[in-house]
Amino acid sequence: MSRIGQYFKIGDVFRYFIRVFQKPDPNAPTNINLRTMHIINRISILMFLFCILVMLYRAFIR
Repeated sequence: MSRIGQYFKIGDVFRYFIRVFQKPDPNAPTNINLRTMHIINRISILMFLFCILVMLYRAFIR
């Protein structure tokens, strides 16, 4: 694959979205800071996806 093609691979992005919303590993070390970071990350991803949907809706309506 070309060097430019590597920058535009989006498969990794979709795999990250799936991994973020999976059930956490019970054996992984955890604390309140880590849990809070993951919750904030999930909220920001959901807000981003919602905004993309709103922008697409507005683009097709106008």
